[in-house]
Amino acid sequence: MPLYHTLGKIPHKRHTVFKKPDGSLYYEQLFGTIGFDGMSSLMYHVHRPTQVKEIGKSLDISPKAAVQYHVQSRLLKGLELAAEDDYLISRKVILFNGDVHVGLAAPRKSMTGYFYKNADADELLFIHKGSGSLKTMLGEIPFGYGDYILIPRGMIYQIHFETEDNRLLITESYHPIYTPKRYRNWFGQHLEHSPFCERDFRLPENLKTHDEKGEFLIKVKKQGHLHHLVYATHPFDVVGWDGYNYPYAFSIHDFEPITGRVHQPPPVHQTFETNAFVVCSFCPRLYDYHPEAIPAPYNHSNIDSDEVLYYVDGDFMSRKGIDKGYISLHPAGIPHGPHPGTYEASIGKKGTEELAVMIDTFKPLQLTQEALNLDDGKYFKSWLE
Repeated sequence: MPLYHTLGKIPHKRHTVFKKPDGSLYYEQLFGTIGFDGMSSLMYHVHRPTQVKEIGKSLDISPKAAVQYHVQSRLLKGLELAAEDDYLISRKVILFNGDVHVGLAAPRKSMTGYFYKNADADELLFIHKGSGSLKTMLGEIPFGYGDYILIPRGMIYQIHFETEDNRLLITESYHPIYTPKRYRNWFGQHLEHSPFCERDFRLPENLKTHDEKGEFLIKVKKQGHLHHLVYATHPFDVVGWDGYNYPYAFSIHDFEPITGRVHQPPPVHQTFETNAFVVCSFCPRLYDYHPEAIPAPYNHSNIDSDEVLYYVDGDFMSRKGIDKGYISLHPAGIPHGPHPGTYEASIGKKGTEELAVMIDTFKPLQLTQEALNLDDGKYFKSWLE
């Protein structure tokens, strides 16, 4: 996100002497993407951020396909995923391809015994249930119900919960995640027609510097494996930083829907984009105001993309038998649309209170066994009259 931010103490100029109170130097680190061409931040550490004491075990956590080729629409009951204490263990990939992993998590406990870094992918967390704080080397971000939290790849973090009933939708992207280009000018500022703007983003705050030596376990995801590294100093030893590459939060409740006289297509709900998929937010909104409008979506064919819809809350007017935490998968090439009766019943309705997150991928998704364990097995027949 092209928005400058800074916390803590930094020197007047980049790459110059920056001394500690005792006269020794702080250690500068560039945290950047796309070589030296993408967004970056400059951090200043109390200790060298390179002190690896031990490299431990490595676990293969790459998802395995239970169903690779398919045309079946499915309905997954996401809240039936069993809760587990540990944050990483609770994370289960349900749908994936070479560009993106879509998963669920139901952790009961905070991450306190180790730190985590995803060196493969940007992570987009959606908080369906629970509250707490994301703690990183660049500061903290409090979160709650309805928050998206974007964590750029390479960011070391812990996630602390204030609750035990926590439910997260997690999207791991092997391409950088940005806000939609059409909502930004050539400088990167969000335009007047954008459904959100910079004042809606919540940036890191409360930078805490940990000047500690010892043994600090960092679990690093790289190339589909979880590597265990022990560092000699606390990873949150940054005294100051500035730049553009950092985590931030955005609440789905701050998304302002775009409406029209007739039914608007899904791109008006777009919230994030990559080269390989988009994320949309379906929020409470007024319906179309043409006197003969049909508010329910028309039948449409996903010729080029798989559609994943995570139902968060409210009344899902185009679907029957849908509850909170359900996930529908409509595969590419197969038309889908409103359930029988909902098309007609929507006429004359004035608005909707539905809340949902949609992920549309440009390459087919594969299903894991965890997805099949949540599948109702009959959703594809739900359009029969």
